[in-house]
This record gives sequence, structure tokens and C-alpha cells, in this order.
Amino acid sequence: MALEFTDSNFQTEVLTSDKLSVVDFWAEWCGPCRAIGPVIEDLSKDYAGKVNVGKVNVDHNPQLSINYGITSIPAILFIKDGQVVDKQVGAAPRSVLEKKIQSHL
Repeated sequence: MALEFTDSNFQTEVLTSDKLSVVDFWAEWCGPCRAIGPVIEDLSKDYAGKVNVGKVNVDHNPQLSINYGITSIPAILFIKDGQVVDKQVGAAPRSVLEKKIQSHL
């Protein structure tokens, strides 16, 4: 299951992790966010132990959205060694997300 990243655990779970983190910024009211939700869940299972895959609810964690300049959702950030190394704004097919993951492993 995808991890839940929050304002309080983001530092330890994502920024100081030695793994690539895939962070899906989403909200319950966002149709495209709900559409890619199952893709994010599948990626979290397929890359378990290799990649941190999780979600940030923008309504519950506004500080993270501000920190990363999130103005449109879904927005998926790829973070490695504390830095954003790639991003995908808007819903995308699984193949696009997997290609980005593979390029940073």
C-alpha cells in the first residue's frame, strides 16, 4: 500500500531516505487524482523495498504544497537525496511513471 506522507513525516520518510521517493500530491475531490490512485498503489507494491511510493493529501498538508510550489494536481514528484529529480503534472499512464522511476534507480 502507498505510504501517507504528511507535513510531519516528510523529512524522515522522503528527504533523508536513501531511496528514490515517488510523491503523489492529490485531493479527494480531484477526479484525475482518483484515476491515477490505483496506478500509484500498484507501483508501491511493485517497487516495495526499492522505492518509497506515497501520497500527500494537499488539503491536509498545505505546507508541503507551498514548499514544492504545487499549483495543479495530480502532481507527482520524484525525490532523491532530498532533491526533486523529476516531476509529472497531470494524470499520466503507468508506463510514463515507470520510465521516470527506472531512470533514477
